[in-house]
Amino acid sequence: MYSCDYDSPLGKIMLVCDDEGLMYLRFDDDEHKASSHPVLDEARKWLDVYFSGGVPDFRPPMNLKGTAFQLRVWDFLRSIPYGHTTTYGRIAQALSCGSAQAVGQAVGKNPITIIIPCHRVLGSDGSLTGYAGGLDRKAALLKIESITAKK
Repeated sequence: MYSCDYDSPLGKIMLVCDDEGLMYLRFDDDEHKASSHPVLDEARKWLDVYFSGGVPDFRPPMNLKGTAFQLRVWDFLRSIPYGHTTTYGRIAQALSCGSAQAVGQAVGKNPITIIIPCHRVLGSDGSLTGYAGGLDRKAALLKIESITAKK
């Protein structure tokens, strides 16, 4: 396993990968020992483009570990276009699972925040709801993408 920190405008982000791909990307203010790896280089490049206001046209390789349902939800999250949002209920409908709560739990377990854009998922009334990095960061990420959500 390899890891490094990324200093974003919203705080420190920890990145972890193995030889297959990125496994973890989370806001984390602790200092971590830095490793060098091409997957980490790709992830930092993606974050540089994103935080500079650009729309990354690539994704670093990922090595996701989760249940079959979580993987389906995370795959759906990757299909939400930059600058757009959806709701937990719409995802539940699209996946024919019938439970927005189950979707919310899977979204909450997303190990690769920002690149797998869980910040683009809102409550049914368009309000900001749960985000592991905090609602202020969720609002800031949506602002980067020029999305306004209800607080």
